[in-house]
Amino acid sequence: MIEVLAIACVAIWIYLIGARGAFWRAAVDDASPVSSGRPPLGSVVVVIPARNESEFIARSVRSLLDQNYGGSFNVVVVDDESNDDTAAVAIRAAGADRRLKVIRTDGPAAGWTGKLWALKEGIAVAEALQPEYLLLTDADIVHASDTLARLVARSRSGGIALTSLMAKLRCESLAERVHVPAFIYFFQMLFPFTWVCRSDRGLAAAAGGCMLVRTEALKKIGGVASIQNALIDDCSLAAKLKETGPIWLGLTNRVCSIRPYETFADVGRMISRSAYSQLRYSPILLIATTIAMTITFVLPPLLSLFASGWPRYLGLAAWIAMALSFVPTLRYYGRSFVWSIALPVIALLYMCYTLNSAYQHLRRRGGQWKGRVHTNAPSLQ
Repeated sequence: MIEVLAIACVAIWIYLIGARGAFWRAAVDDASPVSSGRPPLGSVVVVIPARNESEFIARSVRSLLDQNYGGSFNVVVVDDESNDDTAAVAIRAAGADRRLKVIRTDGPAAGWTGKLWALKEGIAVAEALQPEYLLLTDADIVHASDTLARLVARSRSGGIALTSLMAKLRCESLAERVHVPAFIYFFQMLFPFTWVCRSDRGLAAAAGGCMLVRTEALKKIGGVASIQNALIDDCSLAAKLKETGPIWLGLTNRVCSIRPYETFADVGRMISRSAYSQLRYSPILLIATTIAMTITFVLPPLLSLFASGWPRYLGLAAWIAMALSFVPTLRYYGRSFVWSIALPVIALLYMCYTLNSAYQHLRRRGGQWKGRVHTNAPSLQ
């Protein structure tokens, strides 16, 4: 039995490194050219759903209003039932700039998640301006001054329905250093970006912190109402939009999240919120995923440390392959390669968060975030 498991470990890592879209390279694509000789770029309205985001909203709004962009653009902040001064902070950040509009929602309608309802309300205001594009972003995201121009240029050059950048997450506290590079690594393993960007593959994904959407493409799928109760709204939207045309997703250094996760509990809550949703609330998929993660990440070091004979060497080979594949992502975040050795332990943490996500769903506490509990998922009772 041990021999079979050892062979399985090596086979899995041969596949992941050699045939999984080179996800492990963590290639950063910030080279989209912006030609000064082109005609004016299309009009854009930025929509920012914000619930209790007074700590971050000013920097986000200011980074957007300071965009060096050749076309017209406006910003709509949707104050999603905040009980802090999110709206006032956003208005102060804009100063006399009339391109900012702040609206308030009274909470989601039945069957909607809070964020998607806020997006719906903001998009309704945006559509009155008849923009060619909508930039859907988050209140904790700060954009480099050329982000919008590069996004639109890429979308126009490729006829792309959805152009998304994976925001570079903060990676300063111990909890962030442990979890953040692995989060990006696992996300790319699930959704290899090279496959997402190919029209001949059905795989779709996006990063909700920065999504440029063609307005016409969004209308074709029925707007965000088509995914109104999705917890993983970005990937759900990407799947719908890929039916209308190409989509593109990439890593970047130009778009950054400034939200801190100071403790392990903070990270755990964030991951547990939607992990079971990713598995479509299926106990069978949960069991299969737990077994697959154990064989892929936990078993190689166990074989290396406790097996004997050639299974030990196969386990060591799989552990080395795993560690080396993690190094490019660590380099992207400016972290030492030494962290790669700990990937099995980090993977075990993520498995625990996923199991906790399923447990919270059983308690009808799934999707809890910022004082709201989303219970639209199917019940297992």
